[in-house]
Amino acid sequence: MVHRIPPALRRALAAAALCGALAVAAGGCTASDGEDADARKVELPEPGVAFDYQIGGAYPPPAGVHAVSRDRTAKPAPGVYSICYVNAFQAQPDAEGWWEEHHPDLLLRDADDEPVVDRDWDEALLDISTAAKRERLAGIVGKWIDACAESGFQAVEADNLDSNERSDGLLTAEDNLAFGKLIAARAHAAGLAIGQKNAAELARQGRRLGFDFAVAEECGQYDECGAYADAYDDRVFVIEYRSDGLAAACADWGGRLSVVLRDLDVVPAGEGGYRRRTC
Repeated sequence: MVHRIPPALRRALAAAALCGALAVAAGGCTASDGEDADARKVELPEPGVAFDYQIGGAYPPPAGVHAVSRDRTAKPAPGVYSICYVNAFQAQPDAEGWWEEHHPDLLLRDADDEPVVDRDWDEALLDISTAAKRERLAGIVGKWIDACAESGFQAVEADNLDSNERSDGLLTAEDNLAFGKLIAARAHAAGLAIGQKNAAELARQGRRLGFDFAVAEECGQYDECGAYADAYDDRVFVIEYRSDGLAAACADWGGRLSVVLRDLDVVPAGEGGYRRRTC
């Protein structure tokens, strides 16, 4: 049976084929929206590129590093592939007061009307349980994403795709994926690639809804790197916080993925507690 392929899909398939050819020839490629002639090109990271994780404070990238993730309040690292950290699914510890003042109904609340908090990081969860709230939150987070693009970043790292696991049953994985789809579209509209942060079990769905790469904390420690690697064609940035996790990640994935060991507070180089190693 011959299946008819819509023109838009034919364009997408042709672009994908060309991207594959370019990747073989040049080690990287860009993606763009075939439906929109005005869409900005999105630059994808190269698999296995040397990487540094600087979300706790910016400093000059170590020698040989070609990709760096920094907080959205920092400037991108010059001369390297720069990823902008955005806490898309939870509130930063010092920002809960801002949410309470301006958007109290967008914080996820328990039966006692208290914010539901990720106790490991002291971060209140954002309420993505309804389509209306997801749209409003996408407008707020979307402005941060636009600012990342204006600052000169090439990509955005959307933290806490797995916030439903800390929601006391108030959120579902489907809620998180639905919100992820909105912010992925916003990133692409701004000309940025977007990375899924954690949630190995959602990697394939994340890729299908629009994420371009993954940022995985301790996937070596918990034997989860393969799920990300398979879903994202080895475009995976791995951060380990323990030496045995680094050893496991390097042994199994050091030749394919971008792997780095950092201290848990990811402090800048030169400060007490700074730690960084690679495979």
